[in-house]
Amino acid sequence: MNVADVDLATSAESPRAALVAQLREQGSLRTDRVTAAFLAVPRHLFLPGVSLTRAYENDSVVTKRNEHGVSISSVSQPGIVAMMLEQAEVEPGHRVLEIGSGGYNAALLTELVGPDGAVTSIDIDADVIDRAHAGLAASGYTSVNAFRADGEFGAKDDAPFDRIIVTVGAWDVPPAWVEQLAEDGRIVVPVRMRGLTRSVVFERDGDQLVSRSVEVCGFVAMQGAGEHDERLVLLHGKEIGLRFDDEPPGDVDLLNGVLASPRTEVWSGVTVGNTEPFDTLQVWLATTVPGFCWLAVDPELDTDIVKPANRMASPAVVDGATFAYLTIRKASSEPGTSVYEFGVHSHGPDAETVAARFNEQVQVWDRSHRGGKGPRVTATPVGAPDEPQPGGSVIRKKHVTLTVSWT
Repeated sequence: MNVADVDLATSAESPRAALVAQLREQGSLRTDRVTAAFLAVPRHLFLPGVSLTRAYENDSVVTKRNEHGVSISSVSQPGIVAMMLEQAEVEPGHRVLEIGSGGYNAALLTELVGPDGAVTSIDIDADVIDRAHAGLAASGYTSVNAFRADGEFGAKDDAPFDRIIVTVGAWDVPPAWVEQLAEDGRIVVPVRMRGLTRSVVFERDGDQLVSRSVEVCGFVAMQGAGEHDERLVLLHGKEIGLRFDDEPPGDVDLLNGVLASPRTEVWSGVTVGNTEPFDTLQVWLATTVPGFCWLAVDPELDTDIVKPANRMASPAVVDGATFAYLTIRKASSEPGTSVYEFGVHSHGPDAETVAARFNEQVQVWDRSHRGGKGPRVTATPVGAPDEPQPGGSVIRKKHVTLTVSWT
């Protein structure tokens, strides 16, 4: 290490400590062991060419885009990394597999497993593995076994693993992950359920995997054998996109010209504060409403013909020639207050019926699940004798059937 390296390391201490303090305050860092790992690992060494200020912001940093400008690799947001490490509950001596590399998270895991543990980190992209090798060497975490592989198939030669942590958005839970998991092991994976991604902690329960926690997250999508493309339906030219995680219900050509029909509006009476989380509402709608999809508006083509709750991704539903979406309006005119009411806008021949049905589910969430424990997710291997839990919403994948239930 030369003088310049010493100066850089010293300069990084203050912004790193500030980031850790921020993560502790917001609750992403909860335990002393994970906090100590964040204080020890120099994130900036995994982000060459990025300023110290940027390296220690609580934000993801895109490191590679595809030919369309879509992010396909990034160094994840520290708050999400911290949350998933807390979910994983990694202990000294554990053997850990990280699927989706980059180096930074593998270094944190090395701190957590200690000298008696082992960390394997894989990625399908050779550029990502090269970057991981460089960062791990520069930061001194050379014990990590990082190599190029398709994450769908895990890392059989290093198995079994006490923890498998997936740092890409996964549409499914492939058999290799379960086969390579120790009997009392834990998988932490950002699972995509009808277009909505949540970090789920899975543990074994017989032939099934059962969730222990479900948290909000966002990741670039998995590539390789586990890749699963969404289906996009465009409305009003290319201004509005409806994203379906699977095939859309019925003939989507029936929606041609649907926005020329009058808009039906219904309001739920359900309100939310400006900073109040309502992530379980999204999960509830995504897993209980047939024909569910996500509505997005192209900002460069936006004519304000639709008014969704979130112009980048708002819950929506398609039923034949009718579609509806979640919207909001300000519910209080008092100065200094920011309270909003959920409602539904709908277009099409059955607009009133579809809007009322969608709106009713917002009210059900408010009465029965708001502020509760959240969903329980069970993954049952396709063909296994165990049946999905009764009373839950079933989402069928290639390898598993997910059942999302509420208590």
